[in-house]
This record gives sequence, structure tokens and C-alpha cells, in this order.
Amino acid sequence: MGKDASTLVLLRFSGDIHIKARATRHQFVRRLLQNLQDALTSEGLPPRVRASHDRIFVELPPGARIDPLVRVFGVQSASIVEVRCTDELAGIVRAGTANFAERVRGRRFAVRARRVGRRDRIRVDPRDIERELGAALLPAAAGVDLGAPEFTARVELMDGEAFLFGEHTAASGGLPLGVEGRAVTLLSGGFDSAVASWQLLRRGVAQDYVFCNLGGIAHELGVLRVAKVLADNWHYGQRPKLLSVDFEAVAAELRARTTKRYWQGLLKRLMLRAADHIARQRRASAIITGEAVGQVSSQTLQNLSVISRATDHMILRPLVGANKDEIIDTARRIETFELSKVVGEYCDLVPHRPATAASFDAIESEEARMDPKVLAASVDQCHHFDLRDLGEEELEIPELEVTHLPVDATVIDLRGRNEFDTWHHEKAMWLEFHRALAAYPSFERDRSYVLYCDYGLMSAHLAGVMRKDGFDAFHFRGGTRALRRAEES
Repeated sequence: MGKDASTLVLLRFSGDIHIKARATRHQFVRRLLQNLQDALTSEGLPPRVRASHDRIFVELPPGARIDPLVRVFGVQSASIVEVRCTDELAGIVRAGTANFAERVRGRRFAVRARRVGRRDRIRVDPRDIERELGAALLPAAAGVDLGAPEFTARVELMDGEAFLFGEHTAASGGLPLGVEGRAVTLLSGGFDSAVASWQLLRRGVAQDYVFCNLGGIAHELGVLRVAKVLADNWHYGQRPKLLSVDFEAVAAELRARTTKRYWQGLLKRLMLRAADHIARQRRASAIITGEAVGQVSSQTLQNLSVISRATDHMILRPLVGANKDEIIDTARRIETFELSKVVGEYCDLVPHRPATAASFDAIESEEARMDPKVLAASVDQCHHFDLRDLGEEELEIPELEVTHLPVDATVIDLRGRNEFDTWHHEKAMWLEFHRALAAYPSFERDRSYVLYCDYGLMSAHLAGVMRKDGFDAFHFRGGTRALRRAEES
């Protein structure tokens, strides 16, 4: 292919699509093509996509990356086609030798050839290609290794053509988004709920998000950033919404009227009730949560049973048997880890010794003390965010932000000690976030304060708390990366 020619990418269906009956498979492939077109359009690329037998071909402009394609659910793997020629043996061997000779040099290799589609439209036997191309490449190589080759030359035959390539890029697999209906996900911004959402996106379940806000605008900002990553990278084929419910009045009602040891279970039930109400509005069939058995004290089997009875909707808990390290590994893979790490849980309701085996009667009795109109009003007044349209400027808090350091400001680094020792601004003092949150009332009130952290979430939260208490406090927009850029310039 010429230097300025477009790139042809060959995509393979996931195994979940292959096993479906013909009519269902046709429906799933049609949805997959639509989702791929959305992925390309979202990246500003022309949506040149076509299906052929068990493959999808995508034509990309020169230099375009295949990353968005391998994030579309329903795609098992992708290969960039290096040579395209007719399925005539001599031509394939000639093209393959020219294309692969340098990559097999000094290495042990294998040749893999296969048919795709109707055999009567393929003129050459794949075994002949493996034998003849292998023999042509052998003089440059260290030998043949069919079990664990250092390099594999691949040929796929389809409709009178041969497609040659060397590498597979693994994709996400699963089912095309949208083929399994719609759910709402209770999103806290932490590791678990984001990973739970992704697990069921991969199973074809379209989703909107419900966020019950207990930490003010800084918490909402953090959750929006996590949801934005999910929406932009994994929701191809759907425009998800985030519905933010202010839970401050609900939390105040809970603290005022119920017994402290039941707060945790009650709070979870109230969040489920909020999600249930929104699920009915959005015509969703299920509610997704990030709970795992035994991970925290409220997630005993008994408590999960009691919590679940707050809604008639089906509750999907894809992480119910997952270990925390598995969840963290997935969070890294889907690129929510760094954001979730600093969002944390902003809930100050959780007692040190919550009830771990609350009875349904006890919880129901406690909940009956609360005024249901408080929750209903909070849900009715929720804020809607179109995540795909959300701009960077909407993920900041202008009145709390600075983009330069005033000369007379006290600068506080809220990160951990290791991060501070690795790099900090020359004017900064170190005070880890949780210590600063407890200590700020003793700060001098006649000074200005500028706070910073890695991503600007903790600093925005503390600046907001301090501002409410009468301090002249700001956070540095963009976190440490932006601060370092400002210092260098």
C-alpha cells in the first residue's frame, strides 16, 4: 500500500456473536456496524465500515489509530491489513515474502492461513500457502516453530482476495452495546461502580447513571469526570446521561430521625429508591451496582438481601464475587483508576460499627420514621448531564480556581508524602488531604490559601469547605500537571 494510502483494518466478531442464530446474529451485526460508525464519527474520522461474512472492514485515513475500534463491544480483535492481493498462490507467496522477510530474520516463525466465508469463492488451499510461504521465508529465519513462534505471518482468504498481516490487537469482545436493553447504574465515582458499569456495557446493556451527591460540587465534579471517561471511551452507539441527585437533605433527614448503626444500610436503600424512580422515568429494566459480597461491612449477604428489597427492579451486581485486586486491574484497563483513586467516598454518614446483619423489620421500622417527601423532592430536582456533550470547562469550578499563584498566598500540597518528596512547588508546605480537612479551622484567617493535588478534586473539595467557613481559599486548576507547566513557563 502506498505511503499516503488509507489503512484497511480487519475486525473479527466476538464469540458471543458467532454463536447466535442467524436472525439474532444479523441484528447484532447491524448494531455493531452502527456502533463502529459512531466510534469513528466521535473521533472525527469518516465512517467507512462494511461487513463481509465473519469480518468487518474499516477504512481509516493515513495515521489514524485503531484504538476506538478495539473499544467497541462486539469486536474480538483487529488487524491492520499490510498487503491485499488476489488469492493466487504464487502472488501470495511473492507478496508475503516481500512483506514478512525482515520480520522473520533471525527469529523462529510460523505461517497461519485460513479461509473466511464461502469455500467455492476461494481458489487456493490454506495449507499450500502455509507450506510455500513458509519455505520462502525460512532462509532468512532462525527456524520454524508452530507451537510458540516469535513471529506469525498471517493470511486470510475471502471472496477471491488474500489479506496479509502480522499482528492481532485484542479488543473488548462481548456484545454490541444496546442489544440487551437499558439499565441505570448507581455511580459513586469510586473503583467499583465504574468497573461494574463497564462489565455490563460489555454485555450489551446501554446505561444512564444516577449519582447521589453527598459531597457537594467537588464530589459531583469527580464523578462527572469518571462518567465522562466511560461515556467517551466505551459508550459508542449511545448518548448516556448522568442524573445527579442532591442527597444533602436526605442525609440530614436520615441523621435526624434514625438510629446511627443503621445509617449505612438505610442510605443504600434510599439510593436504590432514587435509582428506582429514575429507572422508571428512563424505561430501564434494571439497576446496576458495584457491590461485592463482604467487601465492606454493609455488604454481607443479610444486608444485601435487606437493601435489595427497596426496589422492584432487578438489581445487577456484576462484581458480587470479584476480589478487590481484580476490580483495580480492570479500573486501570478502562482508564478510570486514576480518577476514581482521588474521588473516594464522600459519605460522612458511615458509623464505625454499622449493623452487619440488620433485619428487614428493623430497617423498615427505621425507614418509616423518615419523611418520604424529602427523597421524592430531591429526585424531582435532579440535574441532568449529557456526558458525550460535556466540555472540559464544565468539569471545573471557576469561582474556586486559580491558574497562577498569588505572591502572598500560602500554598499547600495535599498529596501523599511520597508524591510530595518526588516533586512539589517551591513555595508549598505539605499537609495530606485528610489531615488538612481536620486542621483547616486552626489556619490563620487573614491569609489567602492555594491548594493543589494530582487532579484537582481533593483541592477543590477542601477549597469549597474552607470558602464556606469564611477562608479566602482556592485550588489550582488542573492539578500538579498544570502547576508544573505554569512553573516551567
